[in-house]
Amino acid sequence: MSTTDLTNAEWRKSSYSATQTTCVEVAQVDEVVAVRDSKDPTGPVLVFTPDEWAAFLAGVRDGEFNH
Repeated sequence: MSTTDLTNAEWRKSSYSATQTTCVEVAQVDEVVAVRDSKDPTGPVLVFTPDEWAAFLAGVRDGEFNH
């Protein structure tokens, strides 16, 4: 299993989050999309392929995760 170096990742969060501190941050690094919790920037990171990330975003747009 290979690892992705996230040392120089440019993390960003939604503009809707503005001053919120409990957000999800996303960074595109090399050939992956990394996701982390903004209140724990040194904590665990989830890493997705571009296809996995696109499928997730499509699910969000389609309301797949609404309760």
